[in-house]
Amino acid sequence: YVSSGMVAGGRYFEATFNGDYLTGLLIVSAVTLIYTLVGGFLAVSYTDTVQGVMMFTALLIVPIMALVSLDNPSEIFSFAAENPYGTTGIENPNYFNMIAGVSAAAIIGNAAWGLGYFGQPHIIVRFMAMRKASDAKAGRAYGISWMILSVTGAVFTAIIGTVFFTQNDYSITDQESFETIFLDMAQVMFHPLVAGLVLTAVLAAIMSTMSSQLLIVSSSLIEDLWKMVTNKELGEKTLINLSRGAVLVIAVIGGVLAINPSDSILGLVGFAWAGFGSAFGPLVLLALYWKRLNSKGAIAGMVTGAVVSMVWGMVPATSSLIYEIVPGFIAHLVVAVVVTLLTKEPAAEVQEEFDRAAKLAHMAAEDEDLDFEEAADKI
Repeated sequence: YVSSGMVAGGRYFEATFNGDYLTGLLIVSAVTLIYTLVGGFLAVSYTDTVQGVMMFTALLIVPIMALVSLDNPSEIFSFAAENPYGTTGIENPNYFNMIAGVSAAAIIGNAAWGLGYFGQPHIIVRFMAMRKASDAKAGRAYGISWMILSVTGAVFTAIIGTVFFTQNDYSITDQESFETIFLDMAQVMFHPLVAGLVLTAVLAAIMSTMSSQLLIVSSSLIEDLWKMVTNKELGEKTLINLSRGAVLVIAVIGGVLAINPSDSILGLVGFAWAGFGSAFGPLVLLALYWKRLNSKGAIAGMVTGAVVSMVWGMVPATSSLIYEIVPGFIAHLVVAVVVTLLTKEPAAEVQEEFDRAAKLAHMAAEDEDLDFEEAADKI
C-alpha cells in the first residue's frame, strides 16, 4: 500500500511537471516520511483533515468546471457509448450499464471492495481519536457525506473526461491506464495558480494514505509484535525511536518496490486493499460479535486470509476469475471459526472482558454523552 502511494507520487510528478518519475517518487516520499517521523499520530490526523478538505473541494470543482466548458454538456451521457474510448478504437454501447457485458463474478468482486473497510488499519485506527460515544455518530454522518460527494465527483470526472479530451483534442499524460485524467484536466482548464491548488489536492490524497500506512505499520511492529516477542516494557523514548526506525525501514522497502511498478496505481491499491481486508476484516467482526473466538482461531484466520488473498491475486489464472478479497475473506472466516471450535475456549477473564465491553457498548448507545471511564468502573 505504501508502495502504491509512492508510485502515485512519481506519476504525479510526471503529469504535473513533465518531470522524472523517480525524482517525483523520492520527493513525495521524503516529505511524507519527514512529517510522519516528526509528528506521529497527531500530525497525521491534522494533515489528513486538511488534505481531506482539499480532496473534497477539488473533486467537486474539476468535473463541474469541465462540464461547463463543454459545447454540449448533455453529451456526457451518450458520448462514451457512441465513440471509441482511449486507444481501443471501438465504442462501448454498454458503457453506462452496470450489468450488461459483465460477469456475475465481476459484479460480486466489485461489490466486495466494501468488505475491505473492516480490515483497513489506517481507517480503523481513527476510532482511537474519539472522545465520547456521540463522536461515532457524528463521524459516521461526516464520513459518509464526504465519501458520497467525493466519489460522485470522481465518477463524473471519468464520464466528463471522455468527452472533454476527445472534443478538445487535448493529450493525456498516461496513455496506458489514463490515471492522470484529473491532473491533466485541471492544468488545461485553470490558471496556473488555481491549477496548482487543485493539483495539490491530488498530492494530499497520496500523502495522507502513505503517512497513515507508515504510522500503522510502525505501531504494529513495535507496540504489538516487538512487545509480544520480547515481553518487556520499554520506555517511551525507546518506543518512539523504535517506531521511527520501523517507519524508515518500511518506507525504504516501499520505495524499492515502487521503482519499477508491476501494475497500475489502482491495481496496486486493489491488491493491498484485498490483503488488508482478508487478513483483518473477518477477525475484527468476529472479535466484536463472537465471545467464543480464541487466539488460535484468530491467528489461523489472519494467516489464511492473507495467504489466500496474496496467492489468488498473484496467479493470473485465479486473479482473472474474481477479485482476491472474496476467497481471502471467506477462507479467513471459515478457518477462524473452525479452528476456534476445535480448540479450547478463551479464558474466563477474557470472556468477562467481552461481556463488560458489550454492556458498555449498550450503555453508550442509550447515552451519547456517557463517561466511559466512570461507566467502566461501575461495571
